[in-house]
Amino acid sequence: MSNYNVNNSTVNALLSWIEQDIIAIPEIQRPFVWKSAKVRDLMDSLYKDYPVGYIITWQNPEARLKDGTISHGKKILIDGQQRVTALMAAISGKEVVDHDYKKKRIKIAFHPIEEIFEVQNPAIRKDKRWIPDIAEIFQQGFDTFGFIDSYCSENPEISRNELNEIIQKLTQVRYSSIGIIELAHTLDIEVVTEIFIRINSAGVNLSQADFAMSKISVNDKYDGPLVRTTIDYFCNLIKKPSVYDNIKDNDIEFANTENFNKIKWVKDYNTNIYEPSYSDLLRVAFTFKFLRGKLSNLVSLLSGRDFETREYKEEITEESFEKLYDGVLKFIDEMNFKRFIMVLKSAGVINAKLVRSQNALNFAYALFLLLREKNINASDINKIVRKWLVASILTERYSGSPESMFDFDIKRFAANENPMTYVNNVEAGELSDAYWDNILIGNLDTSVSSSPYFNLYVMSQIYDNDHAFLSKSITVQHLIEERGDVHHVFPKKYLQSNGYNNRRQYNQIANYVFTEQAVNLAIKAEAPKSYLSKVKEQINNDKLLIGEIDNVDELINNMKMNCIPESIFNMEASEYEEFLHERRKLIVNKIRTYYERL
Repeated sequence: MSNYNVNNSTVNALLSWIEQDIIAIPEIQRPFVWKSAKVRDLMDSLYKDYPVGYIITWQNPEARLKDGTISHGKKILIDGQQRVTALMAAISGKEVVDHDYKKKRIKIAFHPIEEIFEVQNPAIRKDKRWIPDIAEIFQQGFDTFGFIDSYCSENPEISRNELNEIIQKLTQVRYSSIGIIELAHTLDIEVVTEIFIRINSAGVNLSQADFAMSKISVNDKYDGPLVRTTIDYFCNLIKKPSVYDNIKDNDIEFANTENFNKIKWVKDYNTNIYEPSYSDLLRVAFTFKFLRGKLSNLVSLLSGRDFETREYKEEITEESFEKLYDGVLKFIDEMNFKRFIMVLKSAGVINAKLVRSQNALNFAYALFLLLREKNINASDINKIVRKWLVASILTERYSGSPESMFDFDIKRFAANENPMTYVNNVEAGELSDAYWDNILIGNLDTSVSSSPYFNLYVMSQIYDNDHAFLSKSITVQHLIEERGDVHHVFPKKYLQSNGYNNRRQYNQIANYVFTEQAVNLAIKAEAPKSYLSKVKEQINNDKLLIGEIDNVDELINNMKMNCIPESIFNMEASEYEEFLHERRKLIVNKIRTYYERL
């Protein structure tokens, strides 16, 4: 049996199927992403009888109902959504939703004399030679003869017969041929998912999450559209609270639901620490509710797949939608989300740039929600999530095959009566003395300022409320919150003038400190031995030259909290490599102490 059938249909039939809900548009790429000019070009191609490509549909696999009967399900449009939406906008006059969730019409104009299409604009509306909106021509009951009389009286350069032929040609667009590839309903879910991702990869970059969203949105029986819309709006609101009024005004149906009330808190909440996409939200909800890591399994479960018998059962679909819906509601819950953000802040995560691994954050939230569901003590949840987040960053646990590791870890956390036991087991195996004494020190030998290990060091400084280098009132946290930059302990120009011309040499992260701009300017391009002698001098003379430290104890403490070796006071360019080696050890000790205290 073939994996697919190829048939031809018409634009009219296709739009009719959409209206009758025979084919469901999953709204994968909502809002509408095509530019208006592309809608114009599509209409021009149809008018000229050019091929406009195939659309691809797939009918849900046959599911066995409890009474033994078979449910065929509806067809899902898995490729061609933008073309179909464009046709509905231009021909049927349907509104589309833009990036700010405002509903708008895309009006395509037509010039019968020159037989050209254009996107409607003010000049076209004033020009009597243009039909400003072709959707009017396609309306049922359109008075063709009355229109021809009116148009020709205003534009005598075209005859009634000529115009009639052109209008007939335009309306024949409804009967233009559209190729439809129908994927067999017997195809395995994983195969359909792979087809879906491959055929879309040339356009918008789509993923397992996109296909899962399509599966969710077309299932009216189990509130799929409501679930999908809730996910979509929450993830957009958290990044762009300004769209709240547009959602409220333009999606009145959703605005009247309880789910709208459950997400509207986001419009007044400002966080740049964790801004999940719909893919992140789906992954977290799925991982903690289903205790699985592979998102392709979600598509299978939403289709009703029984992994043991390989059959499709309606009760599995129903149960899967219930679990997913509950997971989504737990994710978007105001108390849950804000408590999770507080856990991150308590670990020193005050900015999204400090945790580059979105997978580490996603698993941390899935773990937080799982532990909440297991009724673990709140203080224990905070400690477990903090330590696990930092441990997973230290070991780059979710950088290789995140889905497999998600699956492995969530099952073990769920199985352990005391989840801290699992943390301790992983810690003993992967964060041994050998890791701290050798591996992490080696990992710090890099010039990449976004290194997760340098970020962990910065998090440890925030956790300890450390002051910036050579400051006693400005903290590292203050500088990060004000988008302060890192500077060099051994100034870059000083190193360059002494033969260190390679970026990898002078930009070593062990040479970085957070310090005030004024301090950095005062240091100039001097050797540490030179500028630190001025700091000592200001302590003795009560005349501030560099920074604001005015006593010895403050200076010593500042050096310790910034992991600067005591030998720095006598160092010049010849000791630079020695400095890097010593400071890496101090940074590792600080990160280790920080991790153990979490």
